[in-house]
Amino acid sequence: MFFAGIDIGSTITKVVVRNEKEIISTLIRPTGAEHRRMAHEAVLETLQKVNLGFEEVDYIIATGYGRINVPFADAQISEITCHMRGVNWIFPGVKTIIDVGGQDCKGIKVENGKMKNFIMNDKCAAGTGRFLEIIADTLGLALEDIGEISLRSKKPAEISKTCTIFAEQEILLRLSEGCAIEDILAGLHKALANRIYTMVGKIKIEKEVVLTGGGAKNQGLRKWLEEKIGYPVLVAEEPLLTGALGAAVLAQEKAGKMSDQDLAEMKKNRKLEAVTFFKEDSTSNPGA
Repeated sequence: MFFAGIDIGSTITKVVVRNEKEIISTLIRPTGAEHRRMAHEAVLETLQKVNLGFEEVDYIIATGYGRINVPFADAQISEITCHMRGVNWIFPGVKTIIDVGGQDCKGIKVENGKMKNFIMNDKCAAGTGRFLEIIADTLGLALEDIGEISLRSKKPAEISKTCTIFAEQEILLRLSEGCAIEDILAGLHKALANRIYTMVGKIKIEKEVVLTGGGAKNQGLRKWLEEKIGYPVLVAEEPLLTGALGAAVLAQEKAGKMSDQDLAEMKKNRKLEAVTFFKEDSTSNPGA
C-alpha cells in the first residue's frame, strides 16, 4: 500500500510518499501564486520519481496553508497536527517542537506522542522566515548565506527592534555607524531567537527539542536558540518535510481503519485535477 502527504505552505510545497514501512519519494518546490492549480502536478512529479501511478496511492492527506485547495485529497488535517506526527515519527522522544516557517512560527508541546498544547505567531513577520528574507534583501545578501555569515561575528550588535520595519531602520543605523555585517546579522539572529524563545516558553520548553521549517536550516538562528535554551536542539535531515511526512503517516493510519471495499470505492471516486475558482467549460462561448 502507498500513502501520500502534501503540505502546501505559504512559500514552499512539500510532498512525501510512503509505503507501509518507509519514505520512498519526496518533493520540495516553491508554492507560487498558482498553488490552487499546481498541487496535482507536485503529487504526480513525486510519484513519477518511483514509477507509481496516481491510482496506486491508497490514501492522500493535505495539510498546510493551502490544504483546502487540494480537491483530490481524501482528508485535510491541520499543519500543527501533521508537524507533530511527522517529527514524532523521526524523533520518538520529542517533547517540544519549534517550527519556523515562511509566514508563521509555531511551538508545539508533545507528551507521549500526542499534542498537549501549542502556540503560534501568524500575525507578524517578526519571528518567521519572511523576517530573515527581508533583512537579507536589505543587506543585499542571499537568504541561505546570512546564518553562516552571522557565525563569523566576534561581537554581535545590539538590535533592540524585532518588528520588521523598525529592524530595517536599525540595520541602516548600525551600518552608518560602521558596524560589520557579520555583527549586525549575529545581533539580528540573537534578537530573533530571543523572540521565538519567549513565545514558545509560554508552553514550557522541555528536552528533547526539535527545530523544523526553513528556520532550522539557518545555522545562526539554531546557534542562538541553543544558547538561549541551554542545550542542543535536534534537526531532521530535511526539516522542511515534517508536515508532509506527518500527513503521510496519518494517511496510513486512516487507510488502516477502512475496509478494502470502502477504500476501493473512495479511490474510484477520486479525481486528480486542479481546483478552480469557477466552473470552467471550454465548450461554452459567452459571446454566442
